[in-house]
Amino acid sequence: MATSRHNANEQLPLTGQPVQHGTPVAGTQASRVATTQMGVFSTDLQGAFSGCNQAFSQLLGYSPQEVLGRDFSVLFAESDRTNGQDSATLRKAVLTETAAFGEYRSRLVARTKNRGDIAVQLSASLLRETESGPATIIGVVVPVEQKDALTTPRPGAAVATGIVSRKIDDKQFILASPVMHKFMGLVDRVAGHSETVLITGETGTGKELIARTIHESSHRRGRPWVDINCAALPENLVESELFGYEKGAFSGADASKPGLFELADKGTLFLDEIGELQLQTQVKLLRVLDGQPFYRLGGHRKIRVDVRIVAATNQDLESAVKNGRFRQDLFHRLGQFQLRVPPLRERPEDIVALAEHFLQLKAPRKSFSSQAISALLTHSWPGNIRELRNLVAKVSMEAHGAEIDFSRLSAALTGEPTAQRQTASMPVGNLESMEEQMIIKALERTGGHRTLAAEQLGISRRTLSRKLKEYSINYEPGERSIPLGFVSTEQQKFFRARVELSVTIRNARGEEIEVRGVNLSTGGMGLDGLKEPLRFAGLLDVSFMLPESEDLFQAKARLMWVGEEGRVGIRFVVIEPALFERLQHWTNRKIKEEGWDFPA
Repeated sequence: MATSRHNANEQLPLTGQPVQHGTPVAGTQASRVATTQMGVFSTDLQGAFSGCNQAFSQLLGYSPQEVLGRDFSVLFAESDRTNGQDSATLRKAVLTETAAFGEYRSRLVARTKNRGDIAVQLSASLLRETESGPATIIGVVVPVEQKDALTTPRPGAAVATGIVSRKIDDKQFILASPVMHKFMGLVDRVAGHSETVLITGETGTGKELIARTIHESSHRRGRPWVDINCAALPENLVESELFGYEKGAFSGADASKPGLFELADKGTLFLDEIGELQLQTQVKLLRVLDGQPFYRLGGHRKIRVDVRIVAATNQDLESAVKNGRFRQDLFHRLGQFQLRVPPLRERPEDIVALAEHFLQLKAPRKSFSSQAISALLTHSWPGNIRELRNLVAKVSMEAHGAEIDFSRLSAALTGEPTAQRQTASMPVGNLESMEEQMIIKALERTGGHRTLAAEQLGISRRTLSRKLKEYSINYEPGERSIPLGFVSTEQQKFFRARVELSVTIRNARGEEIEVRGVNLSTGGMGLDGLKEPLRFAGLLDVSFMLPESEDLFQAKARLMWVGEEGRVGIRFVVIEPALFERLQHWTNRKIKEEGWDFPA
């Protein structure tokens, strides 16, 4: 069976699909709109159906009551030539891989009730309900080889086919939106560095979970993780908590106590709400970040630690710097990498995926109506994921039937009633209008920037233009998109873009060899295939075709490090200014394509 596995050194795929819900439309229009749906179902650990969403029922033609308790594998096959006797083999493969790797992915054939066989991509993830162990398998089914739906990937784009679940500190991290998958790509990149990271975002967006992800994905994951909420401690205790104190340092200090920096030595220290730090403490923190030793309060012994700082805030620190409430040098020191967690309203696909995940944990046999899904998508979610989780917990307890309807959900939402926010152009429960609504939302989030809106929707710019004309939507492109993160000037030269290109190197004796370039930066590159690296010690001549151009890049370089199996790193030492400018332009473009921007 053709499946996809991930080894321990491979990052999980981090792209997803927009979610559409609603009622079917008659005729050819129905088939066009139906392709925008993402069917979701759940099973127990033995593979028996425990529930499905409306999109799954529309796609395969079975109601939730018809599939409840049935073996899920009887509805799928490896190919249209596979007979029913192989369902047990498929079920075993899915259950085995989700148990071993946490997920399963494969292109299969779905046996619909009335439309025959259709090609689909099946993604299954193992979710946990409590700390006692796995509880549920969540499956996502998406039709493949469709051309015009919102789920159609752009040419050349790597788009995943379902919800991705990451386990971080015994918590499930659910990802469904393209913008959030792209953001997690930035998180994975900074995890491999040792520099400080500043995470910004609104309250309830999951900044602490992002910080924990950075730690768990870094080489410090086996070392201490220590966290402190700077806003939760009185002013006079923050410094003593961070740096410790000696016996007798102040009234009540009956014994010496190490600070959090000492406890986090060789590990990660997470400073939540760092914008609340007093200026005096900021000065001392800056010295530690610069590698200077510190003293405990009342102490005389210098203490030096190796700690990676990850900080988070929901404040605008740039404004705080201008107002004199936050030190500018500390802000720049913390912001070697800045990550901006998108609010929930900027990623509607995650709203639905998270809501259904929370509902599965609280009430596995209940589901949302299409009108309730529309209410979820139109709410602004000022409290973000925290607000969504609490809302789902509330309505799951209050709803007596198997379906949570619009009235129940609307009554639970605070502020202006959801019904009043609907407009004539976006009626509830109609798939075509839901498609229109998602396009409008994407344009609103990106300030009318069509290329970025198309990327968030998972469609091509051409398809978006056609949809805008179809729905008579007029939006002027914005001047710039909202970045997901910032990379400091100091770190830009270390940015290494992955490449696959042929590189020729020649040593001082004229010996020449062709190797494979695997990453490239303005400062150097990584090479594979150099079996005898010591023969190439000293000054080297390096040449290759600059990616995506016809420019022959030539430079002098030196061997800087040697790894296993012929992998080495070289540093450029002499480059012609014109070639360096072209290389820098290429790397800057790659940085921005990944989602980063440069500080003003």
